[in-house]
Amino acid sequence: MRADRLVSIVLLLRRHDRLSAPALARELEVSTRTVLRDIEALSAAGVPVYAERGRHGGFALLPGFRTELTDLSHDEALALLIAGSRRGTQVFGLGSALASAMRKVVDALPEGNRATAAGAVQRLLVDPATDLLSRGQAGEEVPDPIAAEVRRAVFAGHKLRIHYAAADQAPKWRTVDPIGLVTVRGLGYLLATRDGADRTYRLSRILAAEALAEPAQRPDRVDLDRAWQERGTRFRAGGDQVVVLARVNPTRREDLVGTALAVLAEEADVDGWLRLEVSFQDARHAEWALWQLGTNAEALTPQWLRISLHDRAAAIVARYG
Repeated sequence: MRADRLVSIVLLLRRHDRLSAPALARELEVSTRTVLRDIEALSAAGVPVYAERGRHGGFALLPGFRTELTDLSHDEALALLIAGSRRGTQVFGLGSALASAMRKVVDALPEGNRATAAGAVQRLLVDPATDLLSRGQAGEEVPDPIAAEVRRAVFAGHKLRIHYAAADQAPKWRTVDPIGLVTVRGLGYLLATRDGADRTYRLSRILAAEALAEPAQRPDRVDLDRAWQERGTRFRAGGDQVVVLARVNPTRREDLVGTALAVLAEEADVDGWLRLEVSFQDARHAEWALWQLGTNAEALTPQWLRISLHDRAAAIVARYG
């Protein structure tokens, strides 16, 4: 919205003293021409903004100018509530709202605290894209218009029509009753019901969305944490699950448990290793998980898994032998 953008320009100029039109355009993710039009609108509205020419020129506000612009919009408040997760703001389409909200927060600080706050921000990095081993973290971008429509239906309690592309299926239109939104490791999910049955949709697979006027059929209150756990339990109980009995070096226990669906039993073995009964989504999942542990784990059952791991190891030996 243009009004929010005009407010953001004033806050940016207050924070940085002077900014060029290209710099403002980058901050606001608009064109330089749009920034120039906005500057003209601010000037016409009586905001004392002026231009300085030259190599280090740009736009600035007259010294001492201040106005009360720190009221938060609905989306900005939501962004702050989930600001602890950078990916959450992106998954739910609230990234720009968070940036705008933080500018307002900084502007609301006492004069002497602004520089301190700006310096502190430079010394914090939350949830980077890769870890120390340069392994990419899971994450998906959801187009802002789609995220906005989904949010609107969830918060207003209205039915939602989505064009959804399920895995290995052609996209189809569905009308659902939205319950809530969940983000896990950078992946966003819509919890909903369809024809009274629980459904979970990946936000990144929603190709189009439309919030309808019809009220959703859903309870007034919901425990999202419990609902997510229940759906996770049902998911893990389905499919072609595989149960594996394995011996594991205690130093690698968490690596195995972290990839398994569930730990069904656990006990210490006579040599200090652990004997774990764990479940995996399918045969490929089980083989991959045990292979990652190398000689720090041994699959005891099922026999086909032992044979598969043996054949894979033999192939490696043959390649480098």
